[in-house]
Amino acid sequence: MVDIEKYLKDNKRLVDNFLKKYFLKKSSPAPILTKAINYSLFPGGKRFRPILAIASAEAVNGKIERVLPVACAIELIHTYSLIHDDLPALDNDDVRRGKPSSHIVFGEDIAILTGDALLTEAFGIMSDTALWKDRSHRALKMIHEVALAAGSMGMVGGQVLDMIKVKKAASRSSLEHIYLLKTGIPIKAAVICGALAVGARPNQVSVLSRYGEFLGLAFQISDDILDSRTKKEDGYPSIFGREKAQSRLKELGERAASLLNRWGEGAEPLRALASYIVTRTN
Repeated sequence: MVDIEKYLKDNKRLVDNFLKKYFLKKSSPAPILTKAINYSLFPGGKRFRPILAIASAEAVNGKIERVLPVACAIELIHTYSLIHDDLPALDNDDVRRGKPSSHIVFGEDIAILTGDALLTEAFGIMSDTALWKDRSHRALKMIHEVALAAGSMGMVGGQVLDMIKVKKAASRSSLEHIYLLKTGIPIKAAVICGALAVGARPNQVSVLSRYGEFLGLAFQISDDILDSRTKKEDGYPSIFGREKAQSRLKELGERAASLLNRWGEGAEPLRALASYIVTRTN
C-alpha cells in the first residue's frame, strides 16, 4: 500500500527543488516580474498535476528524473491559469493558497504578464534539448499534447464555456463536457506526458489517457463538493444534489483505478491517487 500523504509530500519536494533550481538560473530584466513569478509559484499547492505525471512514469517503470521537466512545465501552466482565474474580469478572487492573489499584490497588469511569462516558460522547458538530450523526439509529442490541453480546445475553451453557460439549466452531459475541457483534459495531459517522457508503449498511453479523463472529471466534481461546504456556487452539488455528486465522484474514481487492475506494483500510486481524489477533504 502507498502512503498517499507521504507520496504527495515527497514528490512535491522533488517538483519544488526542480523549479527552484530552474528559476535560480532565470532572471527577468524586470525584477518585479521575477518577484511576481516567485510569489505565485512558491510555496505552491499540492503540485497534484506534476505528481500525476511522476506517478504515470512510475506506472510504466520509468525513472522520475526523466519526467521532471515536463511535470514542472505542467505546473507552470497550472499556476498561470490560477493567476488569470483570480483576476477581476474572471473569478475575481482576492485570495489564493492562503495569501493575497497576485493581482492584489502586484496589480492586474503585472499579474496578467506574470501568467503570460509562466505559460511561455512552460514551453521553454519542454523544448529545451539540454534537458531532454536523446529524448527530444518525445518532447515534440508532449508539447503538442500540452498545447492542445491548455488552449482553445481544452482548458481555455472550457473556461469560456464555464463563463457563458447557464449551469443551473445544464444537463449532466453538458456540464461534464465543460469540466472535461477545463480540468479533465489538462489532467489527462499530465498523465499522458508522464508516460511519454519515459517511452511508454502506445497501448500503455491509451489506458493512461482514459485514466486521466476519468480522474480529471472526478477532480473537478471533488472541487465542487469541497467548495459547496464553504460557499454557494452553481457547481455539481447545487445542480444535481450532493448525494448524486458524491456518487458520481466515487464512480469516476473507481473507473479510473479499475483500468489499472492488471498493472503491476508500479501503478499503485496512480490507483492510490484515484482513491485520494474521492476521499480528500481539502
